[in-house]
Amino acid sequence: MKITVIGGGPGGLYFSILLKKAMPDCSIDIYERNKADDSFGFGVVFSDETLSEFLTRDPQSYELIRTKFAYWDELDVARDGEKVRITGNGFCGCSRKTLLQLLQQRCREEGVNLHFKANVDDLSQFADSDIIVAADGINSSVREKFASDFGTITEMKSNRFVWMGSTRPLDAFTYFFRTTPYGTFVAHTYQYEEGMSTWIFETTDETWQKAGFSVTDEEDTIKKLSELFKEELDGHGLISNRSHWRQFPAITNKNWSKDNIVLLGDAKATAHYSIGSGTKLAMECAIALADSVIKFKTDIPSVFANYEKLRRNRVEMIQHAANVSLDWFEHMDRHIQHPFQQFAFSVMTRAKKVTFENLALRDPSFPQKVQAEFNTAINTPENTSPAFTPFTLRGMTVENRIVMSPMEQYSAKDGLVSDWHLMHYGSRATGGLGLILTEATAISPEGRITLGCPGIYSEDQIVAWKRITEFIHLNSTSKIGIQLGHSGRKGAVQFPWEDAGSPVENAWELISASPIPFNSKMATPREMTIADMDTITTEFVNATKNAEKAGFDMVELQAHHGFLLASFLSPLTNIRTDEFGGNVHNRLKFPTRVFKAMREAFPQNKPMSVRISASDWAEGGITEEDVLIIAQAFKDAGADIINVSTGLTVEKQKPAVGRMWQTPFSDMVRNEVHIPTITAGYIQDIDQINTILLNGRADLVALGKTLLLDTSFVRNAQAYEHYRADDLQSVGIPKQYMSAASHHYPYKAGERKAVEGMKKALKPVTHKK
Repeated sequence: MKITVIGGGPGGLYFSILLKKAMPDCSIDIYERNKADDSFGFGVVFSDETLSEFLTRDPQSYELIRTKFAYWDELDVARDGEKVRITGNGFCGCSRKTLLQLLQQRCREEGVNLHFKANVDDLSQFADSDIIVAADGINSSVREKFASDFGTITEMKSNRFVWMGSTRPLDAFTYFFRTTPYGTFVAHTYQYEEGMSTWIFETTDETWQKAGFSVTDEEDTIKKLSELFKEELDGHGLISNRSHWRQFPAITNKNWSKDNIVLLGDAKATAHYSIGSGTKLAMECAIALADSVIKFKTDIPSVFANYEKLRRNRVEMIQHAANVSLDWFEHMDRHIQHPFQQFAFSVMTRAKKVTFENLALRDPSFPQKVQAEFNTAINTPENTSPAFTPFTLRGMTVENRIVMSPMEQYSAKDGLVSDWHLMHYGSRATGGLGLILTEATAISPEGRITLGCPGIYSEDQIVAWKRITEFIHLNSTSKIGIQLGHSGRKGAVQFPWEDAGSPVENAWELISASPIPFNSKMATPREMTIADMDTITTEFVNATKNAEKAGFDMVELQAHHGFLLASFLSPLTNIRTDEFGGNVHNRLKFPTRVFKAMREAFPQNKPMSVRISASDWAEGGITEEDVLIIAQAFKDAGADIINVSTGLTVEKQKPAVGRMWQTPFSDMVRNEVHIPTITAGYIQDIDQINTILLNGRADLVALGKTLLLDTSFVRNAQAYEHYRADDLQSVGIPKQYMSAASHHYPYKAGERKAVEGMKKALKPVTHKK
């Protein structure tokens, strides 16, 4: 076989080494546009896990790298003079230039042909190559030439960064955060060889502009950064190497190959440097590509198909984590306000892969500091699990932070809740939830989503609901809130287990902010008039009064997922030209009018929430700026907490779903509007809940599907956390079930110990010299 590699970076070099070792008769030529000893940037980072992979694949490369790397097990987070150290991380730094030289050496040893100062403009000269590997970096000319074939998408991120070096010695990977008159700066730093360390400075575009930086003036950049980070540099200078300010390009490709051309490294996909994965990603993909060639030889379509099969999901997962991490750094000013230990914890858990328990297995002392700071701030014992601390809204105090999210049951008849609902809500209450939020409860018959949705617009309905609230108050410590809503354009549909999204027979007239149907099956709603708004406001007020009569502790207003009030808030569903359409302030007028009227009708000692959609996951939808204005408006109207959801505004949405996927939106609202929030979205265990709370991303955590088949989630979590194990009588377990606690707690403790032992056993071995 004849292989041509365009680009002599780590990915292209490592691919060539592995393939030439396995297939000595294969002819491999690498063409690099720069000189052999050119290198831009300073150091690269590998984890213990990646080093283990290198050891198994090419021990010679591993040994060469190992002789040159600087290893550290510690990570420091420092902010304006405060610092905390987290151990058990296992990373090494290596000079990028040294790494290239070592890999070049291995290529020569294996018989790979290296061509330097060889810029490739025309691929036709390689017409006889079986495979052309485009490993020519972020600015890949090969990729750009065939961008439409590859389906290339490049999104320039907003933050500014500059890559520099220093002689400042470092004994740990360190994030130096510095608060300045212009805004927050961070330096990502690590030592990669004796006497040399990498310093990547990053800040928001707004802060960069205020500080007066320019893109290419390296002398001015060094002068200003040296002054801002004077204490951190400790008398050492900064070193530049084409150190121009840049914005990170997030690159994805729908297709990784075209004909006999295949993408590798940054040409294929970029991952933000904040998770240290650029070179790692390139070299791990090089392994997969080499394996695929070895397996399928000259069957090029099968080679490329296998390459994508091995790496596509993994690359997309890493890119997602990198983008979540990048988003955190784009909003540093939002997080810098937190107490120091919480801030450091937020740094460590920003990409959601690392959690409270994960950190505790690495370094128990750090999570203990974080938890102690959290407990001290709210005056609870230092070892109390954050999930099991109380939280107060007006005159209501919930005993823990775990909430049951509204989940439709479609089991009411004529709007009346039944024994099913008594069982549904009652079992979760005796199961220990802090707060239960009911399914959306209609303010009128026309406000129902389906014929099975409950209402609270008649005396019989009040009585039926009161039966449930009284049971909960008598038999548990849970609080219960009712979500009041009107389906709007999404009403009068069949049950989801029948013909989801299709209208019922004899459907009632639908109303909405604008005459836009939710889908092609449903009727076009009538645009609401002022008279309609008066009627709806009255119905919401009456429902609020009825909720008080029924004994609810809290009321939540439904203003999310494209239902009636939400249809006013999103520009995708509100195209009105009167005073209720157009800019976000106009779109808010009717929903806030309703909320204010409800707030006046509900007892002042009882809290009220509003649930909003913070993203429509569709082009032209609600913006972050809109969301902050909306949250502030409801706060000003008397909302005590915002329940932050996303999506379901329009049928053709493209949500980025994953674990804890909606927490960044709750984080945004909580820490920029400064109002308590509830978050939800694929939150599945107590570790995730504690991580969210300690991060300051929400004040209450709502579970949905997790609770549908696990009514005892909270009891299991309490036992898992050993919550009040020495005083089980105070846990709130019903007396009928108390006898099981003394058995359940030891069982869950053993289960946790076994899981932690397995995680420790699976931890990569250290490669410390």
